[in-house]
Amino acid sequence: MIKKVILSACLLISFVSFAQQGTASPYSFFGIGDVRFKGTLENRSMAGVAVEQDTIHLNLENPASYASLIQTTFTVGGTFATSNLKTTSASEKAQRSTFDYLALGIPMGKFGASFGLIPVTSVGYKIRNDNSATEGATSSQLDGKGGVNKVYFGLSYKIMKDWNIGVDAQYNFGKITTTSLEAITGVQNGTAEVNTSELSGTAFSFGTMYQKKIYKKVSMFSSLSYTFSSNLNSDNTRVISVQGDPDPYVVPTESTKLKLPNKLSIGLGVGEARKWLVGANMTFQGDGQLANYYNAADNVRYESYSKYALGGYYLPNYSSFTSYMSRITYRAGLKYEKIGLIVNNESIKDVGMSLGAGIPIPGSFSNVNLGIEFGKRGTTSADLVQENYVNFSVSFSFNDKWFVKSKYQ
Repeated sequence: MIKKVILSACLLISFVSFAQQGTASPYSFFGIGDVRFKGTLENRSMAGVAVEQDTIHLNLENPASYASLIQTTFTVGGTFATSNLKTTSASEKAQRSTFDYLALGIPMGKFGASFGLIPVTSVGYKIRNDNSATEGATSSQLDGKGGVNKVYFGLSYKIMKDWNIGVDAQYNFGKITTTSLEAITGVQNGTAEVNTSELSGTAFSFGTMYQKKIYKKVSMFSSLSYTFSSNLNSDNTRVISVQGDPDPYVVPTESTKLKLPNKLSIGLGVGEARKWLVGANMTFQGDGQLANYYNAADNVRYESYSKYALGGYYLPNYSSFTSYMSRITYRAGLKYEKIGLIVNNESIKDVGMSLGAGIPIPGSFSNVNLGIEFGKRGTTSADLVQENYVNFSVSFSFNDKWFVKSKYQ
């Protein structure tokens, strides 16, 4: 498995070299950007449903899941995303490649541990207002890039055969840079303002998972996780310059403190392990204090986030020796999401559907996961932007036994 991890890391480095901007949404201007992490691809292909105590796949949505692993699991995922951005009068296409997560889960008897790196939010937009054909008119351009990432360490314990608890500790860090350019037609030199925020902070979450057999091989699954509200420190710099002037002006700027809201996620499901599952997840998040000095606006405010998801999987016969297709896991899900942002008195919503497949690697518990997600976010009402998106994702999940002493020398 070590060779597989090294190979995946090399592929990931090559992939990330093309994944410098994780979003193309104008809504990423607000707060700390678009929320990127939606769970591992296995759960994302079910619209985020993550209620089963899976023994060979990492569930990064609930730290209580780690104690259910029976083999060391390494997983890495990425996405190629396309979107059509449109208003009532124009439309543009955008595409980007993104790194989604890298994580390792280790079983330790009744305990389980996991650690990894996850991009949490992304900023990536270019907004232009071109009036250069009109003498004396002002043209402007807004650019933004960056985002917030986290490294985490989690520990889980199996209290009983069917009941797990767990905790996660996270360190959030990142950098957001925004550039504002203005030029007046007929005036030789334009102006530029560059704002940079270095972000850092810690956060903690806990979770529990419980399952109970209710009829023959059919079980009920439940999941609950809670993330505490936390602070995100922002060390800010602001530089203003005039085109052609080699001596920019650095504006004295104070550090700010943003507040990440608490989050509660509840999931219920029913199914037969390694055969089928139907489940639902509900997630609620408070309205945090996410506006910084450079992106506060009178027409924008924040509200509580909420998400409702319905999804599941079907695995015809995981132990079949005669039919490879019977060992493929088929997944699907639907979601409705209020992203927690109100612009021009319009609450921004995200509605989507996802499909996926888990393709086993012969001779092992490892697998390759493929997924597609398509949906709509935002609206063309109230002079806003509607995003119609299609995301193609792939992940690798490698499983093996580590720290097992050989019986033969």
